Amino acid sequence: MDGNAIQEASKILLTDVPLFDGPSLAHLLFRFGFNLLVSWIIIQFFYYKKSDRRDFYFTFLMFSVTVFLLIFLMDNVKLQLGMALGLFAIFGIIRYRTETVSIREMTYLFIIIGISVINGLAMTVSYAELFVTNLIFILVTWVLENTKVLKHTDFKIILYDKIQLIVPDKEAELIEDIRQRTGLDVIKIEIGNIDFLRDVAYIKVFYKPTDKASSTVISSKQLKPENF
Repeated sequence: MDGNAIQEASKILLTDVPLFDGPSLAHLLFRFGFNLLVSWIIIQFFYYKKSDRRDFYFTFLMFSVTVFLLIFLMDNVKLQLGMALGLFAIFGIIRYRTETVSIREMTYLFIIIGISVINGLAMTVSYAELFVTNLIFILVTWVLENTKVLKHTDFKIILYDKIQLIVPDKEAELIEDIRQRTGLDVIKIEIGNIDFLRDVAYIKVFYKPTDKASSTVISSKQLKPENF
C-alpha cells in the first residue's frame, strides 16, 4: 500500500490521523525497546537478584511499559509539562492495599517511573544524552546495591521470650542468644514494647544480610507502631 492509498483511506475514515507512519512507528519502537531494556537491567540484576520477588518484578516492568507509552503518546498530542509532572506524582505515591510496600520497593518503583518518564518525554535531546542519562541510573543503582561498596544492614522484628535478658547489663548475652537461635550476624538491637504478663518483648534486630537475605516479610505482619 503506497502513501496515496493510505491518505485516501484516512479520508474515508474521516480523520486526519494517518493509518501508518513509518518513521514515527520506528521512533516509538526504538525508544520503547531502549526503555524496557534499561528497566529490565535494573530490575533483573539489582532488585530481583537480592529480593527474589516475582510479584514486584511483574509490577515494576508493567509500570515501566505503562508509564512510558502513556507519556510518549500523550507527548505527541502536546501534553503540557505541568500535567506530565502531575501524572508522575500520582504514580509515585501509589500505595498497594494488599500489603505495605517497603521503602526499598517504593524506591525501585520511583526509579522505574522516573526512567520511563525521562525516556518518554526527552524528545529534544540526542540519543547520546539519553543513553548517558540511563547509564547514570544503572551505575548509581549498582554502586548503592553493591555490598562491597556500601555496607548494608537489614532488620527483623522478633517476639522474644527470654525477658530476663532485656536489661541493659545483659545486652551482650541477649545479642549472643539471638545469634545462636536465628543464625543472623547481629549488629545491634532495639528493645520495643515489653509485655510482662506474657513475659515477651518486641525486639528489632539489625544484622548483616547475605546476598539474598533481604527482609521482605516483616511488613506482612503489620506490627503496630506503638510496639516501638
